[in-house]
Amino acid sequence: MNKKEVLDALKNLKKDSKERKFKQSIDLIVNFKDLDLKKPDHQVEFFANMHHDRGKKVKVCAFAAAELADEAKKNCDTVILQDDFNAYKKEPKKAKKLANEHDFFIAQANIMPQVAGTFGRVLGVRGKMPNPKAGMIVPPKATLAPIVKRLQNTLKISAKKDPIVQVRIGIEEQADDIIADNVMTVYDQIIHHLPRERHNIKNAYLKLTMGKPIKLM
Repeated sequence: MNKKEVLDALKNLKKDSKERKFKQSIDLIVNFKDLDLKKPDHQVEFFANMHHDRGKKVKVCAFAAAELADEAKKNCDTVILQDDFNAYKKEPKKAKKLANEHDFFIAQANIMPQVAGTFGRVLGVRGKMPNPKAGMIVPPKATLAPIVKRLQNTLKISAKKDPIVQVRIGIEEQADDIIADNVMTVYDQIIHHLPRERHNIKNAYLKLTMGKPIKLM
């Protein structure tokens, strides 16, 4: 895959798209081959970093105690204080709503046991538990602005049960060069997380929310 192929695919994707009343997302779909996902070293799970955002604000929620509360309120979309955890234990629907409305969750390190106990079941099945590999578990006096900013350009890539990854890479209103850069950046990172790199790629597509997939390779 090269940038010209991506730009050509984007051109065709947008040309064939009907006008909608909402901003359509553009997804990158990558299908894998010759992976045995029962083997841990064949499973794909990592956080990809891009040069550009995805065109839509990424929503970040923080789980915080008193030490981090003010910093979290300045920088995150939602803050759940430790004192309020019991309310979410009593109302599972409230926890599910929180999980569905946010892309990433940051947690104060010294209250992670309580976070796991209260929200682990809901966030775990969605792959949204605060993850130290992406810098989402922080000390009580952390500076959150750079973390939240970086998360705007971060994607979680996961293929542990099915040999496919589908992630939102941008929106149709973004410049083609920006979307193409995101595609190439994420695709290259996916390759390097496969046991046989390019030999484990079956094919790749771009797709608008309401459109047909356009093959990249």
